[in-house]
Order: sequence, then structure tokens, then C-alpha cells
Amino acid sequence: MSDAHAEEPQTGAETTPERPPVDPRKVSFIGLGVMGGEIARHIAEAGHELTIYNRSPDRLKRWQEENPGLASRVAANPAHAALDADVVITCVGNDDDLADVVLGPNGAFRTMRKGSTFIDHTTVSARIARQISVEARDLQIQCVDAPMTGSQIGAEQGTLTLMCGGRDAAIEAARPVMEAYSSRIVHVGKAGAGQTAKMACQICIAGNIAALAEAVRFAQASHLDMDKVYEAISGGAAQSWQMDNRWSSMDADEFDFGFAIDWMRKDLGLSLEEGRGLGVSLPVAGLVDQFFAEIQAMGGGRLDTSAIVKRLPRKSRP
Repeated sequence: MSDAHAEEPQTGAETTPERPPVDPRKVSFIGLGVMGGEIARHIAEAGHELTIYNRSPDRLKRWQEENPGLASRVAANPAHAALDADVVITCVGNDDDLADVVLGPNGAFRTMRKGSTFIDHTTVSARIARQISVEARDLQIQCVDAPMTGSQIGAEQGTLTLMCGGRDAAIEAARPVMEAYSSRIVHVGKAGAGQTAKMACQICIAGNIAALAEAVRFAQASHLDMDKVYEAISGGAAQSWQMDNRWSSMDADEFDFGFAIDWMRKDLGLSLEEGRGLGVSLPVAGLVDQFFAEIQAMGGGRLDTSAIVKRLPRKSRP
């Protein structure tokens, strides 16, 4: 699975938003994973001219079979994809993947023209986002780091939230295309700021899901009616998206909902590294990261983050 990985929804949006009229652009999309494939579909359906590239030929073929006729061109590599593009978008796995498809020998920056726009939706370090921004500035390319939240469902419905770093002019250049698959676009600051905002998001999610797991096991051990407990506590200050969507599935030991523990550990690793560089202590994030590591050691790295409850023994019912 590329990055992206399917994040947990934070917006609560459930319907496709109204879209403004589209000024068609030539858009090249690199990375057709769980999230990227859906985003690319929305871009084409909005009326933009879509070029696609994916490092895995099998995933590329599957996307074409699922979306016949939507892509006007299939590229041989990122540089080929970026030829004559108004906008190039990447959605890959990690820092190394991003550096390869953007800055590598066949990277997109080899052929992107002056005045074009680069958008990255990968969750990566702020360092690589800033590095790419500097390279883009030297090439006179508008550059936006825009990690996302909203889950696979949000990608499917076009209701993602985008946390954007970059110059004002870059955000505005990217906005007409990003509006095809998002319901909220927030310019949080300069280059790299989108990535640091995403780190803050993941810190919140990690602490929330760990506490929810303990509450579920506590209520189970007390032999309470789990539906009644949820009804009672979800209307107050304890309410969260995690509670609304994972209370019952945790109780049922169901953990196949997309956003894998492997990916959360990657994201928390970025957060912890950035925190060390800032001199900021993140004790809760560090502890929850260890909890996720326990689930990985049990073979559950591909389960979604709510599987953190598996590290807590379940008391048998009377």
C-alpha cells in the first residue's frame, strides 16, 4: 500500500461536496495506491486531462481496468509523466520513494516546466518537504506539501482534508485541482508545515485510540452492556471519531479497516524525530508507539490501529 495509507477520518464528511466549475488542466499523477488511485479518479472525473504513473505495473493495470478510459496517457517513468504537465501530484510511500520519483534520474523535476505546480500528498518528513521546496524554487516550480487525513472513505468520496505547506501563490495554483477530491484545504504555513501539522494529527490519533482500547477492555471486564456504555459516554466530552467508529468493532475483535499499524508507526516515527529536533518531549506518543510495536511483534502490523486493543487481555464474560 502506498501513502497513501488510508488515514482515519477527521472531518466527519459523508457526502460528496459541491464542486466549483473546472478550468481543465493537464495533471500527472504518480502513485496509484489506496488513496492515490481514488484521488486520480476524481481528478479525471472533474474534467482534467490525466496522465498516470505507478512503480508497480500490476497496480497500474488494475487501476486502468477499474477506471477504463479515464487516463489520457500512461507514462513510462515520473519524468515522462511530468512532460508538458500543468500540475504533477505524488502520493507514494516514504522519504526515499518521494526523493526517487521527484529528484531521481528519472524524477519529475527533470522535465517539469517553469511555472508548473507540484503537489505532494505523501506523509513524509518535514526535512524532505523543505528540500523539495528549495529544489522547486530554483526551477521556478510552485510547490505544495499537502499530507491528508480523511481515510480511504474520504478518498473515495472526495472529502479529504489537506494540510498544506508552501507559498500563498503555490497554494492558490494547486487549489483548483485539489478541490476535485477534498472538502477542506487548510494553508498551515511555509514549506514543510503541512507535514508537521500531519504529525500533530497522528499524535492525537495515537493517544486517542490507545485510551479507547483501555476503555473498551475496562467496560468488558465490568460485564457492562457495551452498546449502552457507548450510548452513555459518546454524547459527552469522551466522544471522538475513534469512539464512534471503533468502539463496536474493538468489542467484536474486528480490525480490518484500512489504516495499518505499520503505517502509524512510520508516522509516529516522523513525529518523534521531529520532536527531538525541536526539543519537544512526546512521552505519550512514544509510549503508544511501543504499544503498536507489540502488535507488530504479534504479526498484526497490517491490522488497523484499533488492533492496539489486542495487547490488553480480554476478560471472559460470566
